[in-house]
Amino acid sequence: MNDHRPEPDSLLHQINAQAAKVQRGRLKIFFGAAAGVGKTYTMLDTAHLRKTEGVDVVVGYVEPHPRPETLERLEGLEAIPPRLIEYKGSPLREFDLDAALVRKPTLILVDELAHTNVPGSRHPKRWQDVEELLAAGIDVYTTVNVQHIESLRDVVAQITGVTVQETVPDAIIESADEVELIDLAPEDLIKRLKEGKIYQPQQIENALRSFFRTGNLLALRELALRNTAARVDVQMQEYRRDHAIQQTWPAGETLLLCVSPSPLAPRLVRAAKRMATSLHADWITVYVETPRQANTTDRARIDETLHFAEQMGSTTATLYGAHVGDEVLRFARERNVSKIIVGKPAHPRWRDLLFGSMLDDLMRRSGDIDVYVITGEPSQSRPFIPHIPKRTSSWSAYSMAVVIVVICALIASVLSPFFTPVNLVMVFLVGVVVAASRYGRGPSMLASFLSVASFDFFFVQPHLTFAVSDTQYILTFAIMLLVAVTISTLTVQIKQQAEQAREREQRTAILYALSRDLANTREGETLIRLATKHIEEVFDSTITVLIPDTSNRLTPVLEDEPVGFTREEGVVRWVFDHNRSAGLNTDTLPASRGLYLPLTASHGVIGVLAVYPQDTKRFASVDQLHLLETFANQIALALERTRLAGDAAQAQIKLETERTRNTLLSSVSHDLRTPIAVITGATSSLLQHEKTLSEMDRHELAQVAYEESERLNRFVGNLLDMTRLESGSIRVEKDWQLIEEVIGSALNHVHAERVGRTLRVAISPDFPLVQFDEGLIEQVLINLLENALKYTPPDSPIDISAQTGADEIIVTVADRGAGILPGDEERIFDKFYRSQPSHTKGVGLGLAICRGIIQAHGGRIWAENRPDGGARFSFALPLSDEQPPAIEEEYDSIR
Repeated sequence: MNDHRPEPDSLLHQINAQAAKVQRGRLKIFFGAAAGVGKTYTMLDTAHLRKTEGVDVVVGYVEPHPRPETLERLEGLEAIPPRLIEYKGSPLREFDLDAALVRKPTLILVDELAHTNVPGSRHPKRWQDVEELLAAGIDVYTTVNVQHIESLRDVVAQITGVTVQETVPDAIIESADEVELIDLAPEDLIKRLKEGKIYQPQQIENALRSFFRTGNLLALRELALRNTAARVDVQMQEYRRDHAIQQTWPAGETLLLCVSPSPLAPRLVRAAKRMATSLHADWITVYVETPRQANTTDRARIDETLHFAEQMGSTTATLYGAHVGDEVLRFARERNVSKIIVGKPAHPRWRDLLFGSMLDDLMRRSGDIDVYVITGEPSQSRPFIPHIPKRTSSWSAYSMAVVIVVICALIASVLSPFFTPVNLVMVFLVGVVVAASRYGRGPSMLASFLSVASFDFFFVQPHLTFAVSDTQYILTFAIMLLVAVTISTLTVQIKQQAEQAREREQRTAILYALSRDLANTREGETLIRLATKHIEEVFDSTITVLIPDTSNRLTPVLEDEPVGFTREEGVVRWVFDHNRSAGLNTDTLPASRGLYLPLTASHGVIGVLAVYPQDTKRFASVDQLHLLETFANQIALALERTRLAGDAAQAQIKLETERTRNTLLSSVSHDLRTPIAVITGATSSLLQHEKTLSEMDRHELAQVAYEESERLNRFVGNLLDMTRLESGSIRVEKDWQLIEEVIGSALNHVHAERVGRTLRVAISPDFPLVQFDEGLIEQVLINLLENALKYTPPDSPIDISAQTGADEIIVTVADRGAGILPGDEERIFDKFYRSQPSHTKGVGLGLAICRGIIQAHGGRIWAENRPDGGARFSFALPLSDEQPPAIEEEYDSIR
């Protein structure tokens, strides 16, 4: 039996995608092969139909083409006035994005998706304006021609001879909810052009001779049809997946594109994008940095290519290794790549014969991975620009290479009487190694040639001439030069690989240090301070982290507000609202002084990281930008962890508060109702039966009412004392006191309860005076005595003792009751806690009040079971080092 149920991960992804679509506006693209096919007219016609259905439709921007049919269809539709921007002395009309967001209709029409905005606009491209409208939940109708799709740019240029400058990323087209093809036969389109319905009369002849030739229109029409068919196929697959019609789809393919610093690399990126789209495959763009290519000027070109690939929807990676083919194949097998795409080599064949071919290596060792070779040769119109290597070593380095050869020659001259000339070669090879390891490739190569020349000139007969008497030395010279060059090359490569490893190790150490510090920090402001310190040191930039306050205004966490923040506050808000980077070296507001990255956690954006680099080109490198994004992710996770910990603490406090409230209500309701009910019953009996009750009965009822009122008074007093202790409003007024007097006063207070009980007091005769608040310590003793009297049998004794320690006095109240349950020695001092079920009266505040009073005195209190049965409650108060002489004399007279 086949199980066609969808997998949980796939189902969850589908649910999340549908949830995201609900919040995002719908995008419909009216797609055509060329200008004039009727895209704008059809868009306006559809808008009228939607308006008759009751939809709020607004025209955001429509190009003012002189076409009567189009202008006629604009009538009856509300339009947002265009924004006029001064550019080079002329006012230009642009789409007013802010006005559209304020108006926020259900559906808005924005013509010409590929349009480039005037410099100074929020976004460089109109498709970015449309993205912001969609993110705001507004449906958008727009138009675009096939030649404006980024991945088809090269194909269109090859067909028409015209390179289109305004393009739209394929990801925008692919994300559209609906693409409607507006098709028109080439003959009809040319007829419309001749009738003046597309361009002005003075432009018609030029258009017919160039772009609007029948062959061009046929090819563009085919491209449009194929692209629309591919889009329909994607929609069909999405429908089948969403409705679980069939689950036996083959595994998706993954493409791997290899790029180099060649200026033709963007052409390969576009071709790979087209192939990935046609195959419905994921694709990865990689660059292998070898020691020979490390830290060269080609790095800037590679950064541009990788950034362009990311814009096209590719995942990018930079690999490091000595052999390009090995690294590419290793990475391809790790990522389960099915096809590798490389450019056709443009260098001479002899280089492959001498140094080996990466392409041949891939073809032989790729196994079941297909290898596609795409042309990367320039067209005939492109001039050939030879690659001229630049000098990377200073002149002083070359001078030191000469000095090293001279030193080697001097050493060899000293050794020449003892060794044959062939053995002296080793001295020069050592010099080559030194030059390569210290001064780089160029000086080491110079040292190689000078070493051979010096060996020939000074140590091969005839001496002091380059002539060679023995032809066998020619082979020696050749091998010596070959070995020297090889050693030089290998040494330089090892040095550069070590530098690369050191850079990667430094990056790993930086991330580890940041993660360690963030993991060990729990306080939000300290966490931000540590994070900004790390980023400022690594990127040589001014950093700030902004999070929303209670009014949802983004404010810096630290007091040091960065320069330029007030001026670019709108950029910060945009990044926070749209969860996208903006500012320096991005596609959104690139003229900004700072680079702004959203701090994205699992529950959304929680802040913005603002970076103000000293060098504005610092983040032009993709690696540097990715490293900064990693820092931002680490900060976001740490902030979220801190926030969740705070929420958990608050939830725990709320839980404890709710538990305390319920316990208090339960206890208060019982302990208040009971004495009030007794008092009410006694007084009502006295009032109603005053004449019939005897004197003894009246006295007994009055006594009951008095005792219960005293009990009620003590209960309310305990609640007030507990409240004062917790609020910190209680004042401890210490004075020199005799402990036996306070114990005696407490015993008198519980006189009624201790009638018939045995109480034993033991105080050492030389007990010192102690500083404490007499009333509060008396309350502690009263609570301990009442607790012992309540929970012990009537015939059991109670022992009270006081003794001195090294720097404290210890007072103990011990009983012979049931004792304390194991594990409750600390909990019995909590509010409203009662160790075991009991029929005794009380709310469980007495011991909590005792602990609060003793702690206010700087002492300690504890409870424990006695070895031979019963419980023992003790508290300790600190002793003062010295006592006032007057008090000592008074104390001695009393003694």
